[in-house]
Amino acid sequence: MEYLDFELPIKELEDQLQKCQILGSESEVDVTDTCEQLSKKLAEVKVEIYKNVTPWQRVQLSRHPSRPYTMDYIKALTNDVFLELHGDRTVKDDKAMIGGLGKIGNQSFMFIGQQKGFNTKTRQYRNFGMANPEGYRKALRLMKSAEKFGIPVVSFIDTPGAYPGLEAEERGQGEAIARNILEMSRLKTPVIVIVIGEGASGGALGIGVGDKVMMLENTWYSVISPESCSSILWRSWEYKEQAAEALKLTATDMKKNKLVDSIIKEPLGGAHSDRNAIFETVKKTILKTYSDLSNLPTQELVNQRMEKFSQMGVYEE
Repeated sequence: MEYLDFELPIKELEDQLQKCQILGSESEVDVTDTCEQLSKKLAEVKVEIYKNVTPWQRVQLSRHPSRPYTMDYIKALTNDVFLELHGDRTVKDDKAMIGGLGKIGNQSFMFIGQQKGFNTKTRQYRNFGMANPEGYRKALRLMKSAEKFGIPVVSFIDTPGAYPGLEAEERGQGEAIARNILEMSRLKTPVIVIVIGEGASGGALGIGVGDKVMMLENTWYSVISPESCSSILWRSWEYKEQAAEALKLTATDMKKNKLVDSIIKEPLGGAHSDRNAIFETVKKTILKTYSDLSNLPTQELVNQRMEKFSQMGVYEE
């Protein structure tokens, strides 16, 4: 298991506990009391560290290499029964954006989300979770199909941003994202959005308009990443921690500013520390949210969604 810088005290105690347990099993020395004291100390340190996580540390947790990605959630929620659908019917199939049909229990859902890779080869294959215009057009095609057949949409956000390459701009990156925002705002089927990792800029907004928008506890959602913000304002990445604080990008900040509807609590240490627990929590959240939304008439559902987003922000006339 990999540890972040601020988690090193946990690693030291876990190493000590492991050595203590090995000593007890390989010798006749009674180390029961010592192991219990280390276990108690470890639990206390974990609570203390994760209770005082800074915005930048939450950004680090959202990028943890062991953190579950979109496909991990989909496979767990659907018990591996998932029909992936490909292509935007115009250019090609974008591997950074995935989507398809699956069931949670007896209810069908159209799942959509950005997918990152877990090693160098798959990260290149998935373009690091940065979708091209065809990715957003594929997502919209699938959402319109879900609308046609009355299937609710679940969108998982986890991207460092839309792909900023020249060819993406030539194929209409901005238009594709704007079109998705417009169409999602009036989609005639329930839309549930969950930020499971990074939620950066228009890359996240392109699949981020929903009746209920939720964030996992250790995720972030912002117009720009802390590093990019730091490089623009201070011409250096050294001030990324101050940028993370100023951007108000954590789930708590977003909820306070009424930009998301709720926060999904993660296991102590982050989603990667207990995958089964976070999968079960997300599953229950989706089913409960859909149960609430399915009782609304279609037009009221759309009206409430549009009203919610129109109320965001502060302005003067």
